[in-house]
Amino acid sequence: MKSIRRCQRVITLFIMLFLIGMAVLVVRIDRDAPFYMMHSEDHELGIVYDRSGDVLFDGTGTGEYEENHFLDVGNLIGDDKGQMENTLIAQNIDLLNNYSFSEGLIREGGKAAIYTTLDHYANRAVYNAYAGADGCACAYNYKTGELLVCASVPSIDVTKGYGNIAEMKSGTLISKAMYGTVPGSTQKIPTLITALELMGTEKLFSKSYSCSGKYVNAYGDEIVCHYSSGHGMQNIQQAIENSCNPFFAQLVADPDMPLEGIKRIYRTLGYSVNDDEPQYIDINGIQCETASTVLTDTDEFNTQWGCIGQGETLVSPVQMMMWESAIANGTGKMTMPYLIDRASDTYGDVSVLGSTRFSKQLFSEDTASAVRQILLTNGADHYAVSVPGYTLAVKSGTAQVLEGAEENALLTGFIVDDRHPIAFCVLLENKYGTPVTAEQILKTMLDSLCS
Repeated sequence: MKSIRRCQRVITLFIMLFLIGMAVLVVRIDRDAPFYMMHSEDHELGIVYDRSGDVLFDGTGTGEYEENHFLDVGNLIGDDKGQMENTLIAQNIDLLNNYSFSEGLIREGGKAAIYTTLDHYANRAVYNAYAGADGCACAYNYKTGELLVCASVPSIDVTKGYGNIAEMKSGTLISKAMYGTVPGSTQKIPTLITALELMGTEKLFSKSYSCSGKYVNAYGDEIVCHYSSGHGMQNIQQAIENSCNPFFAQLVADPDMPLEGIKRIYRTLGYSVNDDEPQYIDINGIQCETASTVLTDTDEFNTQWGCIGQGETLVSPVQMMMWESAIANGTGKMTMPYLIDRASDTYGDVSVLGSTRFSKQLFSEDTASAVRQILLTNGADHYAVSVPGYTLAVKSGTAQVLEGAEENALLTGFIVDDRHPIAFCVLLENKYGTPVTAEQILKTMLDSLCS
């Protein structure tokens, strides 16, 4: 009898272990099957929407849309074809899973979806405003972090496939706003921030330098002004408004701007300086390049030129836009951008993914206040006609590229509007090769977002 009872206990134990094992296996299959299904050839995706419910990506490809409906956001949203990796779909494809272990591939009625923060109407308006020119524009809510516009030209309508990929223009398959570009004189904003952090407002505003059209530095190299006859003696407000290169070269060479101090503030702002390891800004899995520069000697041409926005300095338009939030909010902390507001699974259960987050302290509130006023004055003095209807804080930039063969135009800043707290960056490539201007593109973007 004891032997029989012992056998019963052993059999019972094996049965229990078997049942537990089967339960674990079912849970694993239920959990992992969607992953393997999503990465097989026989899968269909859910839908990506903009903030108002307009479709940005149709996972089944069966919807009917106007011509080039997806063109303006094609290289940001992407698809599952493997041609564009740094896109919303490639980095969040599991959120669009329309497959479950219990029901299989849900071809009809699957509710998997991503709801983005984008404004499709505004993105399309901005894309059209380029009128065949190349460049990119981005804008977000500097209080919440919601990315509203991220249009990059040229782009692709993913529904038309990649049959002509060899003929596509350079940059078609990336969102240029996420990648470093020569910032031109928009770089004078980080240099202004650095000077304020190292000197303080009173000392910086007490300084003035003369511009005769060029500045010859300690090594005999020339920093040339765009205004060949020079601006004369000017202070920091005038130098920002005139975008005066000789002023900023002398500011960088000032003894109150030590090299180690500049490097420290630049690194705090997010630059990779010299041989620093490059970092990235993560926007729902999309990797955005951070700024980089080379700083070796404040009396030397390349360092001065880099602090003015040329040389080896690169900044992504998204990061320029983010710095503006730290100024606009008056905190010295950037509002971190996000693209996905929420997602729903196959059964319609919603997960809220978007939330407002801030960076570490980049600079003081006093510095934020001083830069804010300088940019607002520049906006009022120089952009009230070209971008009317807004209380605009802005800095322009002209960036020499292709060894000086072309010049790009940039605008970065924000508007003061409690209903529409928008920070932005606009890049227009080869500005002399197109009839449109960066101001016109900015005006279109703000009108479409604020109407």
